[in-house]
Amino acid sequence: MFKRITAFFLILVCISHSFSQDSKFNLDINYPTPIDDNFVGINFKGVIDLGFKYHFSTNKVVNLGISVNGGLFKRPKSDRLQPNETSMIAIQPRIFTQFKINKLQKLHPSIGLGYALMNFNIRDFDGFNSQINASENEGGININLSLVLDVSEKLYAQIQYDFIKTKPDAGIPDIKYNTKINIIKIGLGWRL
Repeated sequence: MFKRITAFFLILVCISHSFSQDSKFNLDINYPTPIDDNFVGINFKGVIDLGFKYHFSTNKVVNLGISVNGGLFKRPKSDRLQPNETSMIAIQPRIFTQFKINKLQKLHPSIGLGYALMNFNIRDFDGFNSQINASENEGGININLSLVLDVSEKLYAQIQYDFIKTKPDAGIPDIKYNTKINIIKIGLGWRL
C-alpha cells in the first residue's frame, strides 16, 4: 500500500511540473459524509471521493469550468443483519462557477450544477455460501456548493456540499427519504 501511495504522489509531482505555471487543472481528494435521514445517509458511510476540475474560462470576477467527482461509499458491516456487502459508487459530472473575492483572495466560493449517477452493488451469500451479485443504478440532478481556501499557490483545502434529487422507481414512494441525498465532503486539492 505504501508503494502505491508513493507512486501516486511521484506521478502527481511529475504531472504538475509538466503543465505551465498557470495550469487550469486541479485534482481533489475528499472524505465524503452522507448526512440527513434518507436511504443513503442511514445506510452508507463515505470511504473516499476523488475529483478532477478544469477551468476553461477565467476573468477578474469568476472562473468557469467543468468537474467530475467519483465517490465510494460502503454499508458498514456492523449495521447489517444479513451477511451481504453493499457499496455505492457516485459519479458526479458538472459545470461550475468559482467566484473571486478581491478582499479575500485566498477564499473561493463556487456553485455547480450537474447530474449524479449512482451505482449500488450488492454481493450476497445464500445458505450454501454461493455468491449472488446484484446491481442497481439511480441518478438525479446534482447541485454543488463549495468553498476553497488556498493553503499555498498549489495546495488548497475545501469543503463541499452536494444535494442530489433522484426520481424513485415505480412502486417506491416519492418522499424525501427516497429522493433527496445530502453529502458533505472535506478534503485537499492540488493545482497541477
